[in-house]
Amino acid sequence: MNWIPLNHHSQLETIAEKSYHQPQIIFKHSTRCSISSMALNRIEKSSAPEGVDFYYLDLLAHRSISNAIAEKWNVPHESPQVLLIRNGSCVFDTSHSGISMQVINSELAR
Repeated sequence: MNWIPLNHHSQLETIAEKSYHQPQIIFKHSTRCSISSMALNRIEKSSAPEGVDFYYLDLLAHRSISNAIAEKWNVPHESPQVLLIRNGSCVFDTSHSGISMQVINSELAR
């Protein structure tokens, strides 16, 4: 998995712009949460689809970015959480046990 670290507010606009050309995934991870660690492991053990950017947000280090994500895409904050951004909008989000590469791939195929 080639994560792109999400650690600057300005990246949110870049994600929105890039989403018009290819899907963008944001994974919000709490490094202190065992459920979040399990979700991260499930994703990392799977093959990532091509043509998709995967962003990793450390919630403990960058909570303000998570708040900005919730506001920008009108999605309530959860942890862990995966968001799929397409054409500037969040078209799918899931959290906790709903996070897997299989679920991500299913949503990407829509």
